Amino acid sequence: MKGRGCWETASVRSFCSSRCLNKFKKDDSGDDDDETASPADKSELHNTIKNLSLKLDDLSTCNDLIAKHGAALQRSLNELDGLRIPYESSEKLKAVNERATLFRITSNAMINACRDFLELAETHSRKWQRALQYEQEQRIHLEETIEQLAKQHNSLERAFRSGASGRAANPTKSFSEGSFLTSKGEDSEEDEDTEYFDAMEDSTSFITVITEAKEDRKAESGTTGPVDWTSSDNQVLDGASLVPKEPPKVKRRVRIPDKPNYSLNLWSIMKNCIGRELSKIPMPVNFNEPLSMLQRLTEDLEYHHLLDKAVHCTSSVEQMCLVAAFSVSSYSTTVHRIAKPFNPMLGETFELDRLDEMGLRSLCEQVSHHPPAAAHYVFSKNGWSLWQEITISSKFRGKYLSIMPLGAIHLEFQASGNHYVWRKSTSTVHNIIVGKLWIDQTGDIEIVNHKTKDRCQLKFLPYSYFSKEVARKVTGVVSDGQGKAQYVLSGSWDEQMECSKIVQSSPSSPSLDGKQKTVYQTLPAKLLWKKYPLPENAENMYYFSELALTLNEHEEGVAPTDSRLRPDQRLMEKGHWDEANTEKQRLEEKQRVSRRRRLEACSRGCSSEDAEKEADTYMPLWFEKRLDPLTGEMACVYKGGYWEAKEKQEWHMCPNIF
Repeated sequence: MKGRGCWETASVRSFCSSRCLNKFKKDDSGDDDDETASPADKSELHNTIKNLSLKLDDLSTCNDLIAKHGAALQRSLNELDGLRIPYESSEKLKAVNERATLFRITSNAMINACRDFLELAETHSRKWQRALQYEQEQRIHLEETIEQLAKQHNSLERAFRSGASGRAANPTKSFSEGSFLTSKGEDSEEDEDTEYFDAMEDSTSFITVITEAKEDRKAESGTTGPVDWTSSDNQVLDGASLVPKEPPKVKRRVRIPDKPNYSLNLWSIMKNCIGRELSKIPMPVNFNEPLSMLQRLTEDLEYHHLLDKAVHCTSSVEQMCLVAAFSVSSYSTTVHRIAKPFNPMLGETFELDRLDEMGLRSLCEQVSHHPPAAAHYVFSKNGWSLWQEITISSKFRGKYLSIMPLGAIHLEFQASGNHYVWRKSTSTVHNIIVGKLWIDQTGDIEIVNHKTKDRCQLKFLPYSYFSKEVARKVTGVVSDGQGKAQYVLSGSWDEQMECSKIVQSSPSSPSLDGKQKTVYQTLPAKLLWKKYPLPENAENMYYFSELALTLNEHEEGVAPTDSRLRPDQRLMEKGHWDEANTEKQRLEEKQRVSRRRRLEACSRGCSSEDAEKEADTYMPLWFEKRLDPLTGEMACVYKGGYWEAKEKQEWHMCPNIF
C-alpha cells in the first residue's frame, strides 16, 4: 500500500513537470535565428509565464498535501489492520473516513488545477502554433522573392552583355505567337565555358492564326493554297491522346516507402566541385532518387501508346506529329524530379519485360563509365523499334547544373520503313545555392525522317521572369520532304502537346527591327498528348509516376547485373540512407579495384597512355560498337542474346558487379 502511494506521487510529479510543461516548451520553441520579439510580445509572454508559474505552484502545493494526507491515511489503515477489540473499530473507522475525505478533496483540487493548467497551455499553444506558421510562410515568401531577384539578375546580366534593345510589342492581340529556330547542327558537346542565363523573350519567327475548316480562301501571292483536313489519319490524331485504361494483367506496386526527411547542405558538398564532371564527384545518396540512370532512360517509354498509334498513320507528316509528341513527353516526368539518379556500375543492366502489358521489351546496359554512357534497345510487337546510346555530360557551374545528353535516338517503323532520328535537349537545374531548386529544358530538337526527308523543328523556350509566354513552352513546325510546312506544334513539355493543320501561309509585314515572320493560318488544334496525373502521395515518393514506381520492383529471373539487385539503391528505397551510403562506397571502391586490375593487365607490353585507354575500354555483353550510317558516329547497338539467356536462365557470362 505504501509503495502504491509513492508511485501515485511520482506519477503526479511526472505529469506536472514533464507532460504539461514539456508540451508548453515544445510549442514555445523556435529557431535560434529568429528576430527579437517586440515589447508587446515580451509583455504577453511574461504574463503567460507568470500565470503558468502560479498554476505550477498550486500543483506543487496540492502535491505536498496529497503526500501528507496519503501518509496519514496509510498509517490509519495500518492501525485498522491491527485492531483486536471490536468496540475500538468505530473510532478508528471514523478517523479513516475523515482522512479519506480530506484526501478526496485535495485530489479534486489538484485535478482542477491540472485542468486549468492544460487549458491555458493548449490555448497559448495554438496561438504560438499560428505564429510559427506565419513565420514559416514569411520565410517561404522571402525565399521566393530571392529566387525572383536571382532570375532578374540573370536576365539583366544577359541583356547587358548582349546590348539588346527592348523588344517591340506586338499590337495584334488576336494572333498566338510561336517560336521556331533553324537547327544549328548536331554539336557533339557544348563548350566548357558556355554559360546559361534566363532568356529574355526571343523574337518569334512565325505567327499562327486559327481559321475555320470550310472557309473559302483565294491563294495570294507567295502563299500556299488551302490543304484538305479530311484524311483518314485524322482519326488517329483525334484519338492519339485517348488511352483506354485496361485492368493490369500483372498486379504492380502503387507505392514505395516515403522519403525520409534528412536535411543536408548541398552547397557544403558542391562548393569544391565547380567545373568538375558531375559523374566524377562522390555524392551521398541524399541527393539521389532510388532509381538508376538506366531506369530513368526506360521511363521515356511511359507514353509508348503514341508510337503504337503512329504505326497506323498512312501520312508521314502526321506520323511525324506523333513522334514529336513522344519526344517531348519524355521530359514530363522531370518537372519535379530534381534528384539525381544513381550512376550505373559498368556492366549494369536493366530490363523491362512488359510484352503482355505494354507490348514491348526494353533492355539497357551501361557500356562506359568515364564518360558515363548507356545503350538502350526497345522492341515493340506493335511494329516499331527504338535504340539509342546516350552519354551524359554534366557540369556544375556554381549557380546551376547543366546536363547535356549526347547521342542520337533512332526510331523505325517496320511496315512503312520510316526511320526517325533526333537528339535530346539540355536540362538545367537552377538555384543550386539560393532559393528553391527548379529544372528547365532548353534548346532545339530536329527530328528527321531519313526515308521521306520530313522534318520537325522543336524549340524548348527557356523560362524568363519577364516573359509573358506560358512556362515550359514548346513550339515547332512539321515540314514535308519538299520543305513545305504542314503542321504547327504547340504546348508545354510538362503538360500536353497539340498540333494544328496549316491551311495557308504568308509573310508578315516587317517589324521595327526589320525582321519578317511567317503567318500560318491553321485549323483548330488537336490534342496529341496529355500527361498522366501523378499517383496519390507522389510528393513523398520522389514525385515518381505510375511507371516509375514499378521500375525498381523486385522481379524473378532478371540478370544478376540488373539495377533492381543493386544493394545501395534498394537500401535507399527502404529509407536506410546511412546503410545505403556505406554500401555505395563499397560498390564504388569495388569498381575502382576492377579498373586497377584491368590497368595492370594492360600495362604489360604497352605504354602507360595506351594502357589507360585500354583499361577504360569495356566490351559490352549485349551490345556492340557499329558505325551509324545516318549520323556517321560509332554507337552501341543491340546484338541479341539477352532474352534467350533469360529464357534459359544462363547468366554465367555476367560480371559480378554488386
